[in-house]
Amino acid sequence: MLEKEAAPLISHAPGDIASLRATIQGRVTTSNDPDYNRLRSVWNGMIDRRPALIVSCASVSDVRTALAFARAHHLTVAVRGGGHSVAGFGTCDDGVVIDLSPLKAINVDPDARLVHAGGGVTWGELDAATQAHGLATPGGVFSRTGIAGLTLGGGYGWLRSSFGLACDNLMQAEVVLADGRVVIAGTGPEQDAELLWGLRGSGGNFGIVTQFTYKLHPVGRDVYFVFVVHDGEGEATERTLRFFRDFCDAAPAAVNPLAVCGIVPADPALFPVETHGRRYVILGALYAGSIDEGKRVLRPLVDMAEPLADFSGVMPYVDVQRLWDADYPDGMRYYWKSLNLIRLDDDVIRQIAGWACKQPSAKSTTDLWFVAGVSRRSAPETSAFYGRESAVLLGLEANWMDPAEDEPNIRWAREFTDAMQPYSDGSRYLNFAGLHEEGERMVSAAFGPAYERLVLLKRRYDPANVFHLNQNISPNGNTE
Repeated sequence: MLEKEAAPLISHAPGDIASLRATIQGRVTTSNDPDYNRLRSVWNGMIDRRPALIVSCASVSDVRTALAFARAHHLTVAVRGGGHSVAGFGTCDDGVVIDLSPLKAINVDPDARLVHAGGGVTWGELDAATQAHGLATPGGVFSRTGIAGLTLGGGYGWLRSSFGLACDNLMQAEVVLADGRVVIAGTGPEQDAELLWGLRGSGGNFGIVTQFTYKLHPVGRDVYFVFVVHDGEGEATERTLRFFRDFCDAAPAAVNPLAVCGIVPADPALFPVETHGRRYVILGALYAGSIDEGKRVLRPLVDMAEPLADFSGVMPYVDVQRLWDADYPDGMRYYWKSLNLIRLDDDVIRQIAGWACKQPSAKSTTDLWFVAGVSRRSAPETSAFYGRESAVLLGLEANWMDPAEDEPNIRWAREFTDAMQPYSDGSRYLNFAGLHEEGERMVSAAFGPAYERLVLLKRRYDPANVFHLNQNISPNGNTE
């Protein structure tokens, strides 16, 4: 991470900061502290910001105190859960980072099939706790991602067809509002059902969620998982994607599929040397059901052609969730775009294959998240998330190491997105939306018919737009 000049201390320091430190249970870090640079760093190496304060909150009371401090001093508020926001929303320059990472409490109720988890919990931590009971809730595909950002933005993962998105399984949330009040979003007596609807897919627009309650489902502890690497050279990418599309169209909801186009890494421990540098199409699928049935149903994905490598088999669910951890290290540069495609006919596949092979970095991928099963059937009145009528979510992951290569990698993702617009209704998955440089117009398109209802909710809970470092919904409803 490149160093910037130290952010100036806020005008009320050091006395006010000393008072803040004495008030909270957690920790206050400033640029004068020796581990400031470590604590300010986030996952995406493109993001290099210097907050005035990092308040690591050990309790809900700490969150309220930190928020009140920021508002009293007219400082920008950034909320950090896992610190893995691709757009870098978990930090800011010169403001206050409200760091939830110490909020790690997890309480599993296997009888009620519910889990209560603090706002700083990661998916790996949550999966480990729930799998001790043979249960899981839909999460992402990277175990070090925080539960907060992924859930509030929607939450695509390996269980979406069987049990819905992460946000669909959010049953209740404890929320610190902009004015410091603590409310419970939920459907029970004295709970706010409208706020729960908004939290399911609209990002951190309405408050700071300090505790999440999820519905659990019987999963694992072992599952049958297909992860087969097919050749993607020449016309092979189109042929494989057509096969996968037809397979997914007929697949039951127990099948949770994902296709990934990329370049075989030079790793002799995983791939034969002669395949290094070749284009691939990974066909992945988790079967949420019996092992034997999973083997039978998913076998065609392996047999469709002679694979370059096949990592399929029976494996612990927690290992499936950790499968890609090594591919997304801290400090690599990430710029991800997305688009909801309303169809996936042969012409669309031809366009995808043509653009995928233009990636400047061998670390980048083109991902196809098929929208099916429960993730498609969930009713719009239950969540603000939009995009369920799409055929597929197209995810474009530009990943690279050298800052000198920023321009071609960002340009590839943007031009790829623009080229696919004719096949989309213009909406996208806001967890993968570049650096949100397209502004409110993109946000309004992403929420479709839910947007106006979300604007009203924003006006109700955050009329001053205190929480604007997110997939921001302006209380004014501006789309310019």
